[in-house]
Amino acid sequence: MQPIRAGIAAIETLYRQHSPALVLYGLTLAGERSGAQDAVHQVFLKLIERGGLGPVDDVKAYLFASVRHAILNDAHRRERQVPLEPESAWFDPPDRDYAAEMNLRRALRSLSDDQRQVTVLHIWGELTFAQIADVLDLSPNTAASRYRYALAKLRDAMCAREEPCANS
Repeated sequence: MQPIRAGIAAIETLYRQHSPALVLYGLTLAGERSGAQDAVHQVFLKLIERGGLGPVDDVKAYLFASVRHAILNDAHRRERQVPLEPESAWFDPPDRDYAAEMNLRRALRSLSDDQRQVTVLHIWGELTFAQIADVLDLSPNTAASRYRYALAKLRDAMCAREEPCANS
């Protein structure tokens, strides 16, 4: 692997392409939007200071892992947990269904941390299970099974709040 050298324009392109999903993922870890945004900005500032990426196989997985490490390091420094705010924006669809969004937020909060991280990384981060495995330091099969369990729990939670779901 050769280090990936990138000018500021290339790093800005990476930022524009990945920052929304990175902030969302950071939100699941930090529990609040400003901490997630700070972590994402820290990661990209370091890239600018170093003039690019070091030797990496997968840029996207590297960025998610870097955000995860920045947030975990900050939490260790502060030595406290920050609860996930119920009103923080998970996503901003064009035609918002506030009731369904609140139900989804509640359902996501009901998942265990490991299942919630895998779900957000896979759905909103658009990472493969292999990439998620790299980010969370686990096997791809474990990431996939956590995702399956999370989807089953989300389906049950969402169906319980709405009309009976069709058996799938």
